[in-house]
Amino acid sequence: MDTRIERSFRGISERLALRYLTNLGGERVADDRVEGPDWKARLSSETVEIGPSLTLTEVTVVFEADDAAALEALIEDFAQKAMRAGG
Repeated sequence: MDTRIERSFRGISERLALRYLTNLGGERVADDRVEGPDWKARLSSETVEIGPSLTLTEVTVVFEADDAAALEALIEDFAQKAMRAGG
């Protein structure tokens, strides 16, 4: 895979991010990985502090594909879903 893009999304769970990726045509192949027809995504998550008393889950997704334009479209579709969820 020639193109690799890493993006972080706050306010969604890793479980929900995995579901979004499968809804976008991927298949879960491991606890933290989804593979689509021409792309792969690996997820990780951590709790981050926002200000003195608020914490959020931040999910980081590493997207990989050979076709950069198709990958950008996938990331945009994923980001739309993630924003509606609260991130």
